[in-house]
Amino acid sequence: MAVVTIISDWNRNDYYLAALKGRILSLCPDTTIVDITHQVSSFNSAQAAFILRNCYRHFPEGTIHLICVNTESSPEKPHVVIHASGQYFIGCNNGFFGLLLDEDPEEVMVLKKDPHHPGSFAELYGFADCACNIIRKKKWNELGTAPMTVLKQIPILPTIDETTINGSVVYIDSFRNAITNISRELFDQIRKGRPFDIFIQSNYYKINRLNKNYHDSSTGELLALFNSLGLLEIAINSGNAADLLNLSINSVVRIKFYD
Repeated sequence: MAVVTIISDWNRNDYYLAALKGRILSLCPDTTIVDITHQVSSFNSAQAAFILRNCYRHFPEGTIHLICVNTESSPEKPHVVIHASGQYFIGCNNGFFGLLLDEDPEEVMVLKKDPHHPGSFAELYGFADCACNIIRKKKWNELGTAPMTVLKQIPILPTIDETTINGSVVYIDSFRNAITNISRELFDQIRKGRPFDIFIQSNYYKINRLNKNYHDSSTGELLALFNSLGLLEIAINSGNAADLLNLSINSVVRIKFYD
């Protein structure tokens, strides 16, 4: 059974999602459609890429992912279908795939435009039709008009020296925990067994130990841990860290190591 996922920044009160699902099911009735999320902030490609990159690997090989965020196209940034990591991704070639994928795609093809359905809702015809053509096992060169190189938006990486890591918040989850771009691998590489302080919002908040679990700290206590993604997370046990600490995307988190 074919699997198609959808991630979007559409309001749940709009008709877009229902129309897209209806067309996919009309063309390919046995398809399983999975909603990843439709609560991405408007036009926020970085947020959508973070969510999708941390879940797509758990889907079956051959899954088709429709990326319905920031899809306004141009001749330089057209809609494309990409084959990578054994899965298919359909979206706009505007730099998104550089944030999504760690490796170069195996194949990239510019989507065919349907002259009978021009307009702003490309997902309804272009994306849905391409997904069903993949399900019907059409040849790769029948999915689009020409191969293309993927445009890459480069994610913001931490800066480091021998005693400091300067990272930033890249995602705030539904519990208002702040996830940073500091990986456990980088932390261990720079730390070398040394004591440390984690500074949040300049020097106002400080943490000098890592939790294994949230409940290792008392209710209401500020904490830091490496989450299931291997990324440093700032949280408050049974609290809302992002709100109480005034954290947002790109807020600075600094780690200082001491000899």
